[in-house]
Amino acid sequence: MEYLQDIQKPSIERPFGIHLWPIFDKAFEAVMGYPASEFQFVEGKTPMSTFRETAIMLIVYYVTIFGGREVMRNRPAFKLNTLFMIHNFVLTAVSAILLALFVEQLVPTIWNHGIFYSICDHRGGWTQPLIVLYYLNYLNKYLEFLDTVFLFLKKKPLTFLHTYHHGATALLCYTQLIGLTAVQWVPITINLLVHVVMYWYYFQSARGIRIWWKKYITRLQIIQFVIDLVFVYFASYTYFASTYFPWAPNAGNCAGEEFAAFAGMGILTSYLVLFISFYIVTYNKAAKTGRPRRNTGKQAVIDMARYEVAPPSPAGEKKSNGSAVTTGRSNGPATRSRKA
Repeated sequence: MEYLQDIQKPSIERPFGIHLWPIFDKAFEAVMGYPASEFQFVEGKTPMSTFRETAIMLIVYYVTIFGGREVMRNRPAFKLNTLFMIHNFVLTAVSAILLALFVEQLVPTIWNHGIFYSICDHRGGWTQPLIVLYYLNYLNKYLEFLDTVFLFLKKKPLTFLHTYHHGATALLCYTQLIGLTAVQWVPITINLLVHVVMYWYYFQSARGIRIWWKKYITRLQIIQFVIDLVFVYFASYTYFASTYFPWAPNAGNCAGEEFAAFAGMGILTSYLVLFISFYIVTYNKAAKTGRPRRNTGKQAVIDMARYEVAPPSPAGEKKSNGSAVTTGRSNGPATRSRKA
């Protein structure tokens, strides 16, 4: 209650009218036994801070999902609708909380010192509070692995991009964390925004509510990767130019390790290409034919089944207005895709 008494008019220094960090600091201490303001990321000591640990988690993930798919091959699918709703609601809440904490930390820095300072200077994009948030966002990627567990338990297809994306994103977050990149807050915050929208959509879909704007989630993700690449390529270019080619035009040095720059450019570029391919195949063909795209084996390679678009409702399932939904043809593409 003492925090609520401190509510003021929103400002640059206090974007939400109340300081969120002290509240988070206390909550973190209640769970971890020490406040978030004392957290230190130390490679080799902090849990999940080594490449070995990350590699083991990725191996466990792929063995679990592909092994689980084989186990479920001759078994009936689980419904799991209640657990699925809880899972998506939790991820919506976690994404929203992390996003709000990032905004509180970044708005004063960007306003007072500018974009370049915030993405290329450790004092702007690698502060102690931001390190805590980078680490929690990284751990959250392992929680998101449960997305795929739900897929094989419900006997949904495990497509290339879905499985690739989950593993690659965990690896990407790890490389940026140990690579000390200050620019990483850009893809992280935009991704959190996308996840708030996407997981909320999935939560509502699991409740049987049909939402008309599912197509725009894919567009939002494509925009996300374009913005990400503009910032990451700029930060990488100015680093390499100032370090190895000082005669070339550049804005100066930029914080971060070289391997992290290559990892960021490579993985994010692959996401953009694959998401655009998905969008073209899914929505352009559906628009031309007036019917949903048929999921052939060839198309399944780039189809992000359950990546962002909810499945058609089962026969007799009720919409939010009470009308029945059948599993026949629909007005929009019947694709299923999942996440960024």
